[in-house]
Amino acid sequence: MSAPPGATSATEVPETLEEALEAQPHARAVLGPLAEDPSAASHAYLLYGPPGTGKRAAARALAVSLLSAAARSPGTVAERVARDAHPDLTWVSPSGASEMLVADIEEPVVSAAARTPFESARRVFVIESVEAMNDQSANRMLKTLEEPLHFVHLLLLSDRLDDVLPTIVSRCQLVRFDPLGADRIADSLEGVEEQRARACARLALGDARLAVWLAGEEGEKLRRGAEGFVRGAISGTIVPRAWLALIELAGAAGAHASEAGTEAAEGDLELLPQRERKRHERELLESRKRGERRARTRMLDLSLRLAELWLRDLMCVCEGAPELVYGVDRRDELETEALECDARGLREALELVARTRLSLSQYVSEELALEALGYRLQATLGPDRN
Repeated sequence: MSAPPGATSATEVPETLEEALEAQPHARAVLGPLAEDPSAASHAYLLYGPPGTGKRAAARALAVSLLSAAARSPGTVAERVARDAHPDLTWVSPSGASEMLVADIEEPVVSAAARTPFESARRVFVIESVEAMNDQSANRMLKTLEEPLHFVHLLLLSDRLDDVLPTIVSRCQLVRFDPLGADRIADSLEGVEEQRARACARLALGDARLAVWLAGEEGEKLRRGAEGFVRGAISGTIVPRAWLALIELAGAAGAHASEAGTEAAEGDLELLPQRERKRHERELLESRKRGERRARTRMLDLSLRLAELWLRDLMCVCEGAPELVYGVDRRDELETEALECDARGLREALELVARTRLSLSQYVSEELALEALGYRLQATLGPDRN
């Protein structure tokens, strides 16, 4: 299976800062001048906006600018940043199943920020998903944010600014990344049939990376699975296969994440003394389990989001607004299926799916949650509905 949507890629080659910010006027206004004058950089930035809007690429490009200034070998910085091989760049992602743990912050950021750079004039710390910080990990960060040493720069990334703790937000300069326009995303999907490209761009809701994934074979399979789940409920023929297909796709995404995490850690284990390997192997196993859980839950959530968007498109057709449909490559199927639906039932169905999406973050049984949703959708949308 290809990398699931939302998976991080430490090997993406950073663009120049100007190119990375081209589609983001606010971010360009705040960060653009640093390409010429890195010395003007603030000690902490919070880059926020929907997924797939370029925050990670901008953070890498900004890290290159900051680390290249006064570096002994500035020509090699970009290539090493792309490989996560620069000693003065630390990139942190949450290791918890749904939150940023204290261990993610304590040694990699708080302790490391007190040590002088290895070869550059600066140290750069990029912290992803800061909305996942709990109170304990956020408290560990506060002093570093408030009183960093002069060579420290912190780049915090978030997909959901409203969920970031106010104590973190207030100590950073905010940099907004806006959703990318559907037309711009569709134009970037090279080799994809026009209607399908438009549909994937709209369904991605401004997330360019997700649009690319949806346009591929795995994305099409997930779309069909999510749509089939809803269509089975409408026809009154919901069967276990309808939700088991989604469970299987989520399981494959989790396995992919687990394998990738294992490969990344094997090299590190070989460098450790024999007496420390057992402890690190246990920690690796726990980290793999959490990573697998995150990837599986993310895929299930995306499945249900696509189901929501199919219901939304059906409602648009029912209400006489077909021009608002996102899945334009399925227009004929939507118009046929809408004949069996009514707007009230579709609204209720959307609420059911939204509640199930929320429940997935609460460690419920995924299979039972989807099974219950399937039968509730059938009761709401099926031919025997009241």
